[in-house]
Amino acid sequence: MAYKKLSEQVLSLSNPQRSDTFVKIFRGAVRDGRIEGAYMPERFTLPKTFSRRGGGAAYQRQAKEMLFEVNPAFEQWFETVNRDLAASRKGGKVKASVEAVEAGLVDFKQMAAATRQKMQASYTKGQRLGKSRAGSRKN
Repeated sequence: MAYKKLSEQVLSLSNPQRSDTFVKIFRGAVRDGRIEGAYMPERFTLPKTFSRRGGGAAYQRQAKEMLFEVNPAFEQWFETVNRDLAASRKGGKVKASVEAVEAGLVDFKQMAAATRQKMQASYTKGQRLGKSRAGSRKN
């Protein structure tokens, strides 16, 4: 049986900036029993560089070392996870801008429909508020 350290496997990621996420997913797989792994007494430095808010200096984090068994099931699992981590993140919404609309990242027709709906709701609310105040003045 072949054994490998987690620090060695992290180096084979196609996107090293996602190494912290990989370690988290890896530990979850060990906890669930999909991968056979054990903690080692040493720690290793993740290749990802973090930056502090406010323009502080960049730093790196450390993680507990683990030893795990390399088998075909692990290889298949790693290929899937590595591919998912290499793909672009599905982060937050794209901010509306001329560049985003021109690049096709934002649907202009949908944006215009949402604006029209918001303007109509605001207008209707104003009309309703005006009518309720006009009615109270007559009394």
